[in-house]
Amino acid sequence: MNEEIKSEFRKSGFHLNKEEEEELLSKCVTFCINYSLSPSDLVSSWEVYYLNRQLNEPTVQNVEMDGFLMHLQNNMKEDVLMEEAAWHSYSIKDVEMILNNDDDKKDNTPGTPTDHHQDLHSPAHDTPSSVYENVSYSGKPSNLVTPFSKRTDRFAVKVSINTIPDVENGKQELNHENAENDEDNVVRKVLPRERCSLVVHGSGPEPGCRFMYDRIEDRVNAVENRIRKHARAFVTSRLYEELADPTIASQRSIFAVGMICCDGEGRLNEKSVMLQSSMEHSGGECVRLDLQHLSHYSVFPGQVVGIGGHNPSGHCLVASKLEDSIPTSVADEDLNPPKKRAIDKENQPTDLFSKPRALSMIIAAGPFTTTDNLLFEPLVELLAYAKRKPTQLLVLLGPFIDSEHPDIKKGTTDRSFDEIFHFEILRKLQDYVECMGSAARVLLVPSIRDANHDFVFPQPALDISLPDLKSQIVSLANPGLFEANEVKVGCCTVDILKQLSGEEISRMAADGKPVDRLSRLANHILNQQSFYPLYPPAESVPLDSSLAPEALQLSLVPDVLILPSDIKYFVKVLSSEREGIDHAKCVAVNPGRLAKGEGGGTFVELDYCGGPDKINASVVGI
Repeated sequence: MNEEIKSEFRKSGFHLNKEEEEELLSKCVTFCINYSLSPSDLVSSWEVYYLNRQLNEPTVQNVEMDGFLMHLQNNMKEDVLMEEAAWHSYSIKDVEMILNNDDDKKDNTPGTPTDHHQDLHSPAHDTPSSVYENVSYSGKPSNLVTPFSKRTDRFAVKVSINTIPDVENGKQELNHENAENDEDNVVRKVLPRERCSLVVHGSGPEPGCRFMYDRIEDRVNAVENRIRKHARAFVTSRLYEELADPTIASQRSIFAVGMICCDGEGRLNEKSVMLQSSMEHSGGECVRLDLQHLSHYSVFPGQVVGIGGHNPSGHCLVASKLEDSIPTSVADEDLNPPKKRAIDKENQPTDLFSKPRALSMIIAAGPFTTTDNLLFEPLVELLAYAKRKPTQLLVLLGPFIDSEHPDIKKGTTDRSFDEIFHFEILRKLQDYVECMGSAARVLLVPSIRDANHDFVFPQPALDISLPDLKSQIVSLANPGLFEANEVKVGCCTVDILKQLSGEEISRMAADGKPVDRLSRLANHILNQQSFYPLYPPAESVPLDSSLAPEALQLSLVPDVLILPSDIKYFVKVLSSEREGIDHAKCVAVNPGRLAKGEGGGTFVELDYCGGPDKINASVVGI
């Protein structure tokens, strides 16, 4: 059982503290025996506990075991209470009584915010969709009090960044119950707002495309093209000497370009770093890379770098200089114009009324419902918050119908995934834009964890059939690029930050400035000019090298880069410290997850006012 538990932790991206491994395994075995859990169930419970506690490092430590034990005990207590409550079977009369709000049999149990919101906007007559909204899939009426509805700390600002002098620092904390009853807020919902322009860069695969037919040749060509592209960028910059073959023995100093790789199947370490050069310069051969003479570095498998050094024996390249930031060529500063698609071009704002490069956004990443139900309460709360804010663009990133949700994994839902997406996501967004008017825009980005969408990366846009609102509710490929009010925004829902964090090895200079690890991970995306520079990809990522490889390229430096991740939320301004090259700054945003376990998570409210140095951003806990 010890080995099974270690294996399950490893599959889920966790590792045990080596110094405490024996004691940790002993406690985990005890938990499995006392609570009748399999190793996989134990690790699943740990993942929920890890997300709820917002732990930063994927290391299982003994100091967290007491809290984890309380988490297991609470879960067992809730299961017992649910079993006792499940003896009553609801009949059709019970359902009709709930839907019709029978005053004679109405109890005093407080309802969830979901019900209150739906009552305000539901039609007078009952439709099949309203039946689905008011009754959960397990047959329980939705007016039962849920853990999410009992939370006390609502819409609290966790992190605030303000670099605009004339704007008050921070966001004002809102009281949800009072705000819904405030007449001023009701008036604010219908006030006209300035509509933002929207241009989508269509470099991703088309909906309905064939995928997972890539060959080994396609994967080799994808790697080779990346190395060649970056090698041309180094040569074009004229800042470096002529490229040489790093595998040939030479006493003189050379400069070579290649991809970092590992000499085995294990995790990269300082002794296993290899450099694979291009077919043009070395026939695709690898050479061992010695980094011990470098004062600082940060490398990971798949990273294309420029290496200055010498190879006296022909078997090992001793590095004296490492350049991980690829020079941006003039030809790649913009995408191909025919691939740009303007949304609702005839209604784009004129120069008289628009404010170029000024944009207000609310950014949230899924899951959009808690793990104990499929009521989508966090999404309802987010939309209610957005109705009280004069935001121009609502960016929602998947997963929307999370394949990791317990009810989805167990198959206990009584509707198809497409039906859940239509009734629980699209209908709520449709109500939102109809309430806010023609100025509101919503942008959806799918995830490989979406149960109702193609399991492939890069991923085509969601097929949304809303002809009346096609200019207001728009879907983007994953990864994708778009422009709103001339503000360039890139987004990718694959958790590349967490995956890079697990594969990266680094050494920081002893006398250097402290480096923010989260900023360094996000900077890898910009430096490599790729939404997914990791190679080979993580086991959970279905990377198709033959499917729109240009979709993974990040040829321009976006003004805003959205990278949702399970690691801690952040909003950071990234900048390059390379000498001789003027790199544009970028605002990197990790909004966190809107729902974490049975509780609420976080989202980001961002006002971009002309440049990365003029922003007003807040990470808000829901």
